[in-house]
Amino acid sequence: MTFDQIAALLVLVAVVGVLVHGRVRADVVALTAAAALLLLGVVRPVEVQGAFASPAVIALAGLFVIAYAIELSGLLGLMIRQATKLAARVGAVGVWAVIGLCGVLGGFLNNTPVVVLAAPVIRDVAQSLKLSPKRFLMPLSHVSVLGGLMTLIGTSTNLLVNDMARNAGQPVFGLFEITPVGLSIALVGGLWLYFVGARQLGRSVEADEAEQARLAEMEAARRQAAAEAAARKRRLLPFNLPRLGEARTHTDGSGDAHLGDVALFGAADRPFHLRRALIALGVFVAVVASAGLGLAPIAASAFAGAVALILLRVITPEEAYAGLRPEILLLIAGMVVVGVAIEVTGLAAAGAEMLIGVLRPFGPLVALIILYGVTLFATELLSNATVAVLITPIAVALAESFGVDPRPFLVCVMMAASAAFATPFGYQTNVLVFQMGNYSYMDFVRVGVPLNLITWAAAMIAIPIFFPF
Repeated sequence: MTFDQIAALLVLVAVVGVLVHGRVRADVVALTAAAALLLLGVVRPVEVQGAFASPAVIALAGLFVIAYAIELSGLLGLMIRQATKLAARVGAVGVWAVIGLCGVLGGFLNNTPVVVLAAPVIRDVAQSLKLSPKRFLMPLSHVSVLGGLMTLIGTSTNLLVNDMARNAGQPVFGLFEITPVGLSIALVGGLWLYFVGARQLGRSVEADEAEQARLAEMEAARRQAAAEAAARKRRLLPFNLPRLGEARTHTDGSGDAHLGDVALFGAADRPFHLRRALIALGVFVAVVASAGLGLAPIAASAFAGAVALILLRVITPEEAYAGLRPEILLLIAGMVVVGVAIEVTGLAAAGAEMLIGVLRPFGPLVALIILYGVTLFATELLSNATVAVLITPIAVALAESFGVDPRPFLVCVMMAASAAFATPFGYQTNVLVFQMGNYSYMDFVRVGVPLNLITWAAAMIAIPIFFPF
């Protein structure tokens, strides 16, 4: 191995290790990795500059500003409120209709504010119908993620994979080119959640209250037993020692922000402004139409749309900067640098050669199935941007080794890298509903693992149909 390969591999291992450990912010890890690769000479300054000015970063920045303008106008909150008023009249089917609407919105807007606004009203409507909110909040998160699979702008992962494929010499994807595959997966996943997954969760408000009371009794008994054990221990001591355990418990238990608190996401319902809403919606439709019809690249359309909103005084420059979400943009830019290093040093080709030696006898379909599984497992541990950067170059090299079109493998990475259903911490919206719905970790495992398997199977049927080898 060359020095550059060794250095890139060590940085990659360090990045994965620190991200799995979870004590350092992902964007800081990505930027540190990019700086290390630049200092070691593995990548050149022009390649780092290209990563920070990549079409994926520019497109995301523009889309974030446009989505924030729609949120500030109150249009998003108005749509969800009106939908939930209908749901309150027609019952549980109406609640599922709202969840489906949020999935559609997730195909075009950042799904975090969608879930932030929808989750409290869905909870309240469910409780008014004497139904358990647990039946609906987890499906809300999962359906919003499934909705993001339906368009190229549905998730940052899709844009990032598209950008990296372009860097590897592959033709870019159209805005709706992946829609048939994403829609197939979303429909299968949504139907499973409706008929099977939700039925494994809470059934009624009374059942939830009984379960909470049981858990509270167990916790009270545990605390009582711990207090009695501590009292016996103190009686045996010859002198009083500082009760460090009790002090630590008090410190840990007071003043902490609750996991999944809506305030943590910086989004709240806004008063409705008709002029701002109409202009913001019009600009968004124009951006989507321009990119969808091929009149301009999505990066150019989104950037122009964001600037237009400022010029039309729908949002101020300060509000536009506030909506940029730099932690995501910097994470993606830093990880693109890591991806460039993996590719230019030949590590991607070497990794693909190892896989090829194992998979060649089985053909491209088996390779596609295994690639999806590897990506799916990795995205439960790492951020989806990290997984996309690691897997995309290998996916291209793997397809080329079989002499087939890389596009099925690229779509595979797009779908699998966003399918984080099995843990409450795999996706931001999962974290939000985890606390609000009083779920346990095993609730996510019980519903998410089968959902992962079902969507995996759906993807393996849909991808070869719409993207033949």
